[in-house]
Amino acid sequence: MISTALASELRAAGLRWDPISGDAFQLAGREFEGDVFTVSDMTIEPHRYATGMVLGFNGTTEWALDSVALDDALWLPREDQLRELLRGAFRSLERRAGSVGDDGAATSTEYVVTIALRDATRTFASDDPAEAYGRALLELIRAAD
Repeated sequence: MISTALASELRAAGLRWDPISGDAFQLAGREFEGDVFTVSDMTIEPHRYATGMVLGFNGTTEWALDSVALDDALWLPREDQLRELLRGAFRSLERRAGSVGDDGAATSTEYVVTIALRDATRTFASDDPAEAYGRALLELIRAAD
């Protein structure tokens, strides 16, 4: 799952969210810090109104929430969604196994996403493949401006 910081950057750069079942999101506010919610046909459903979209919380009597505006929710796109959003720019995902450094300490596995951008290739690395995809998507969105 991508970090909250990267999800915020993606939204600020212009990534729009049309919620579907299975989507993960966080809510603004300290009382929800670190909590991740999932859109589900049974418990959290998107509702479209003329004034905008809200996420309705169904059957959650233990909460004081009935619904929240979509603007108050931060989408945490999954790896497959990020890859799909890269569309034709996506070239590859490479897994680079960790190694042992000169000091004997193990390094973590790294995931490298390669995209085509303006007649060149760009790479984005992270220890989480979703984060690498997200960084690549952020660069692609920014380059489109």
